[in-house]
Amino acid sequence: MNKMKNTFLILFALLLTGNLAFAGQGKIEFTEYQLDNGLHVILHQDNSTPIVAVSVMYHVGSKNEQPNRTGFAHFFEHLMFEGTENIPRGEYSKYVEKSGGTLNANTTADRTYYYEIMPSNQLEMGLWLESERMLHAKVDSIGIQTQKGVVIEEKKQRYDNTPYGSLLVETMKRAFKEHPYRWTTIGDPDHILAAKDEEFKSFYNEFYVPNNAVLVIAGDINVQETKQNVEKYFGSIPSGTKEIYRPEIVEPPLGGEVRDTVFDNIQLPLLIHAYRTPAMNTPDFYALEMLNTLLSDGQSSRLNKSLVDEQQIALQVNSFPIPFRDPSVNIVMAFPNMGNDLNDLEAAMELEIEEVKNNLINEKEFQKLKNQIENDFVNSNTQIASRANNLARYHTFFGNADLINTEIDNYLAVTREDIRRVANKYFTEDNRVVLYYLPKKQQ
Repeated sequence: MNKMKNTFLILFALLLTGNLAFAGQGKIEFTEYQLDNGLHVILHQDNSTPIVAVSVMYHVGSKNEQPNRTGFAHFFEHLMFEGTENIPRGEYSKYVEKSGGTLNANTTADRTYYYEIMPSNQLEMGLWLESERMLHAKVDSIGIQTQKGVVIEEKKQRYDNTPYGSLLVETMKRAFKEHPYRWTTIGDPDHILAAKDEEFKSFYNEFYVPNNAVLVIAGDINVQETKQNVEKYFGSIPSGTKEIYRPEIVEPPLGGEVRDTVFDNIQLPLLIHAYRTPAMNTPDFYALEMLNTLLSDGQSSRLNKSLVDEQQIALQVNSFPIPFRDPSVNIVMAFPNMGNDLNDLEAAMELEIEEVKNNLINEKEFQKLKNQIENDFVNSNTQIASRANNLARYHTFFGNADLINTEIDNYLAVTREDIRRVANKYFTEDNRVVLYYLPKKQQ
């Protein structure tokens, strides 16, 4: 069981950079404004601990790439650590580490996020570092060649040579035919290898500009002093002049079940149902999130209780969304227990979902469900870093950072009837991709 849990943790790390944001206890206060160059700024003061998060979210992800040049956003996640005109190559991270802080970055289909967590007396250091790579990061032939090797090796390690590492790649290319979600953030190594230096420079000049970013500073700060420092380090950075590419592709309906088999270097088979679902921050999305909680959140959830505990037909089962800005997918996946094949497991899993489609959950179970959601709100966002991330994402995706305080209302507005309705609307055969992951020895 521990191995199975570790496998799911690895899969979640590959598939999701972060799930829905939940506000912590009490209202999260913040100040927001915009610089003349278009940079949106959000300041959240919390002087309870002497740390500060300095973060920049750029509104660019793999969705903004061209079909013949995928992987650029993820490539820049690495390249932006190369250095700048004023930071020697390979020294960027050392500034933070020597100051007692940590830093990282991550990329999804919809955005790229860079952040430093530092002692609050190092705030100016963090602002200088982020302003440096926004203004003049090293996008040159040396850094480009170095990072080409890095990202190609990463794909080999995390996707090609990791059990089930191709899960999202195999799922999304079948679930989407026109929308850029059909490729994943890692992209195609051949596209990266073929790209010329000028193409990377053009991508940088288009997307990594103040008018395509939000700067969030959270933690032990003085708001007025921080505003002055933000102006000092970011105010003179010029706005981007290129038109920012925003794909407005509406994916047509799936048009019928897509069923396939993937042979991989794995020991245990895996069953995947991927249902096409609506975008984040829509009423049906919240209802589907409640449905996922009902199905697989905790040992007493329906799929776990029935398939794992009672029937013992599955080792582990889970249901979760891929939370993207545009319509995406919801994945239901399960490992069969020893001696059970995927056909039997699939039939049992479908019976449990049919039960939700046909019958309203009872009031007691519904109240438990709402308690779980509210409990998530209470226990999440306790860390400064999480608040910074969530404020940035809510602004970037929806233009409303205050969703960090109010999104709970969208969940609590979901009714028992809504849960049954979305199960019937989206969890249907003609709206899903079914994959059987099998060991290569069975091929």
